[in-house]
Amino acid sequence: MSNREVDDVDRAILYALQKDARNTSSGDIAERTGTSDSTVRKRIQRLETNDIIKGYSADVDYQASGYPLRMLLFCTASIADRGELIPEILRIDGVVSVQELVTGDRNLLVTAVGETDNDITPVAQDLIDMGLTVADEVLVRSHETTPFGEFDPETDPDD
Repeated sequence: MSNREVDDVDRAILYALQKDARNTSSGDIAERTGTSDSTVRKRIQRLETNDIIKGYSADVDYQASGYPLRMLLFCTASIADRGELIPEILRIDGVVSVQELVTGDRNLLVTAVGETDNDITPVAQDLIDMGLTVADEVLVRSHETTPFGEFDPETDPDD
């Protein structure tokens, strides 16, 4: 499935699921898109099969759940190894995400959470032990997300 195969109905489905997957039914989406409930379910299944929808997850407020520290660790890995290291990095206790960056020499962004510095320091050491260079560490105060606006059927793309 290419981007051209993702049409307005698919984008509306993606927007609705990004906005609130837990409380949005296929019937709700069908009503908004002028399609049937079964069409929406089939489309969701196709989007999942083609890895456009990779899964569903909870948006956790780590601070409110007892893990007030969120640290971004900018790392450098060899270009040949960086993609292969991601599953291993994700297994490190405290790591909640890894992003592969394609420009600059800081080519991996690792996000770790913890209660204290003593929780974050071992993460950095584990990354170093894997052969990565930890080029910078940034403490994050807050992190918010929003659904991708281009998927919103209410938005006029010509505005």
